[in-house]
Amino acid sequence: MTSLPYDRASAKAWAREAMHGIWCAALTPFRHEDGAIDEAAFRRNLRHWFDDLLIDGVFVSGKQGEFFSMSVAERKRTFEIAVEEAHAPGRERRGVILSCSDQNLDVVIDLARHAERIGADAIVVHAPVLHFLKAQDETLAAYYRRIADEVAIAMALWSHPDSGYLMSPRLCARLAGIETVVAIKYSVPREMYAELTRIAGDTLIVSTASEEEWLDNIVELGWRLYLCSSPPYLIQTAVDRRMRQYTDLAFAGKADEARRVSESLAPVRRALKDTRPAEKPQAHQKYWQDLLGQTGGAVRFPMLPLTQAERAATRAAFEACGLRLPATA
Repeated sequence: MTSLPYDRASAKAWAREAMHGIWCAALTPFRHEDGAIDEAAFRRNLRHWFDDLLIDGVFVSGKQGEFFSMSVAERKRTFEIAVEEAHAPGRERRGVILSCSDQNLDVVIDLARHAERIGADAIVVHAPVLHFLKAQDETLAAYYRRIADEVAIAMALWSHPDSGYLMSPRLCARLAGIETVVAIKYSVPREMYAELTRIAGDTLIVSTASEEEWLDNIVELGWRLYLCSSPPYLIQTAVDRRMRQYTDLAFAGKADEARRVSESLAPVRRALKDTRPAEKPQAHQKYWQDLLGQTGGAVRFPMLPLTQAERAATRAAFEACGLRLPATA
């Protein structure tokens, strides 16, 4: 078994030191011809994100990555590829957090053990859908405690409306009492994650997926980790790293300069948002990747592909948004 760079007692201290900067959520490229994972393309994307876009870490096989359409073996394979690329010799080490979310707890624990075995930095586990329940707190406390008892790897929580409920700030702060719970991807209204930031203190790294709120969260809440979604590789190129730029300016205390850079991305954000069909987020983002010169690939059912009209509208918005592309693109 690969040894972790921390033990249970030091997991939180390790996370505060190692989990910082911009972490992205990977889309999984599936081949158009047979639907298989395009492993070579996934590696190219990861290398581009790390080496050209200077992204600090990657979140693998979450909802953006269509984990729900993959077998357990396929999910484990994406884990292995991500760890190999993030920790490749000769490259500055990048963070890798692996999504072990599943409705079946045995699958969650199996995936978590695999993540631990191959040397991942941490795992993330989405709050499960809980049928018929009128309250969730005791169930969730037992759920996350069970996972933490089974594996020693650091764990991030994940609360999102897709579960059918949101974990309260008080519950999240309570779960931070589990020694290996180090972070949360908290996809909730700002007042909720601001409250959790205040009451959890150093016991829990709080983050959310909204890139548009990221700058305010650095400046006003003292955040140092973006965990995480696809904008880091959708609104940046090798010659236009404005998210990286405004993040570093904000970290350096240059809030006004950071805001000017962030506001310059408004046309890019609008182009992405305004052309995204409500039922096709992964297909839309994958096509945007293709336009950037990355490999988006196909989606798997139940996700739907873009129509030709949707592709044309997306391409027109992409070409007009002002995102600078390398001369070779």
